[in-house]
Amino acid sequence: MLDLDAYLARIGLRTDPELAEVHRAHVTSIPFENLDPRRGIPVSLAREDLERKLVHERRGGYCFEQNLLLTSALEALGAEVDMLLARVRVGAPPGNPRPRTHLVLRVRVDGGEWHADVGFGHGTLLEPIPFGPGEVHEQSGWHFRVVEDGPELVLQTMQGGEWSDLYGFAPEPVPLIDVETSNWFTCTHPRSPFVTGLIVSAQRPDGTRESLSDWQGLSLTEETPSSVSVRAVERGEVATLIATRFGLDGFDA
Repeated sequence: MLDLDAYLARIGLRTDPELAEVHRAHVTSIPFENLDPRRGIPVSLAREDLERKLVHERRGGYCFEQNLLLTSALEALGAEVDMLLARVRVGAPPGNPRPRTHLVLRVRVDGGEWHADVGFGHGTLLEPIPFGPGEVHEQSGWHFRVVEDGPELVLQTMQGGEWSDLYGFAPEPVPLIDVETSNWFTCTHPRSPFVTGLIVSAQRPDGTRESLSDWQGLSLTEETPSSVSVRAVERGEVATLIATRFGLDGFDA
């Protein structure tokens, strides 16, 4: 079982927090990063390994790690959680679906049903939203909504005054073995961007997003709902930036 007290201390909370508190605290405390796949180290989804890495070693992780750790915490707090697999749509050419390599959660607690996701990297939800299509949700200046697209539900965000797809998913729970299979592809396949590239990102409590990535040229990006700042980065800066901006010591390009 998860050491719930250690997890709550990791994200700066005390006993018996609400779902929205846990979600926002997790997002703003634990960075998103693919440093292990980038170094050729496969990602373990065993609960004890997730707790060791993200809680006790104060590392970050990507969607499977982040959302499975959140699942353990929410279940320890009395919630029921379903795992759903999504296809990332950001940057995908029309008519070229990507594999289901993103993990989303459906959470049932206190009579409500919620869409939770602390693992979508640079633009994840800050707080859970009601599950299914519905109204627009504003979170620290960012706007999200869910719409239907055939059999899929699609999470969208507002960018440049227009709605943009983030990912689509069928609202059908999957077993852990399916999550394990998607995770193995993501962290080991030679064409996976998490193997070939670098991304480290953080969500700040005020809603600012910051990321270091080489997916489109090595750069440091800082984004608010009203502005974007991008600075080119030299390879020699990477270790210092990872340590000072994201709290992860001992890593290089």
